[in-house]
Amino acid sequence: MIANLAQGVHAFTSNVYLVDGERTVVVDPGANFDAVAAVRERVDDIDAVILTHTHPDHVGNLEAVKDAFDVDAWGYDTSIDGVDHAIEDEETVQLGDHEYVALHTPGHKDDHLCFYSADAGVLFAGDLVFQNGSFGRTDLEEGDRGTLVESIDRVLEQIDPELAELHTGHGPSVTSEPYDHVELSSRMARQA
Repeated sequence: MIANLAQGVHAFTSNVYLVDGERTVVVDPGANFDAVAAVRERVDDIDAVILTHTHPDHVGNLEAVKDAFDVDAWGYDTSIDGVDHAIEDEETVQLGDHEYVALHTPGHKDDHLCFYSADAGVLFAGDLVFQNGSFGRTDLEEGDRGTLVESIDRVLEQIDPELAELHTGHGPSVTSEPYDHVELSSRMARQA
């Protein structure tokens, strides 16, 4: 089960995904709302926090969630405060009941990761791509449009055209032909 705990929250936050199962995790704890209470409404405990990247809107609640559930955070760069364990490019990580491959996808931020499970047909895209061809900002520090395009293309090469679910860092998840949305993001990022 994948639930967006930030759905309906009126604050500047990323989406916050609770992936329940054999290894229950929070993907990006978000910011500016009570993520701990939101998790506790659904489950008693979590096993880890997984980070797509460390922009403040994605990690503002990180310490609170780590402290409340006595868990560690996993991300790309352990030199960043709050990231306890490194996830290497192409490393396999368990989220819920499925294995996901971590893809290092810089361009929006240097430590950005996407997580893809071929078995589940699910892509957690962070701020790399969004619905309807939108894509991550590149005007922030560490942003680079050319690198972002390369990262989107890398994800396109990995994911199956029959992708079932695209879970993004902001906005709604895409469950109707999500592969097409990623493909459109690749084209739009080249034109902008």
